[in-house]
Amino acid sequence: MFIGEYQNSIDTKGRIIVPSKFRDQLGSKFILTKGLDNCLYIYPMEEWNKFQDKLVNLPVANKDARAFVRYFFSSAVECEVDKQGRLTIPQNLREHAKIDKELVTIGVLSKIEIWSKQEWDNYNEGTNLGPDEIAEKMAEFGI
Repeated sequence: MFIGEYQNSIDTKGRIIVPSKFRDQLGSKFILTKGLDNCLYIYPMEEWNKFQDKLVNLPVANKDARAFVRYFFSSAVECEVDKQGRLTIPQNLREHAKIDKELVTIGVLSKIEIWSKQEWDNYNEGTNLGPDEIAEKMAEFGI
């Protein structure tokens, strides 16, 4: 399980250092793709395969199902960290997540999210649920 928040930056070649606690869980190869809310997702191969197994059964005749599959798979790249613990983020994914210099890497259960620091700050200031709303949603979800 991935947990925690780490502040980081991206170098001029598009490389970031993956937090060591995350590297240990990722394995030698993993998938980087577009995420929701203007961030990127990193899936360990095992989790990506579970996700892929669900998507392969979506009805190809359904327009929304096709769009969903395209969204995640068209930008997906198989990655590995280099000897210095770095990951190179392709330009199209940096643009999607609006990553310029500073970024935040967070653990979210079975995947990792990479956010531009500005987008993460905006999310936490504007769209994030407050404590009372979280409590209500927990009750709704039976937690």
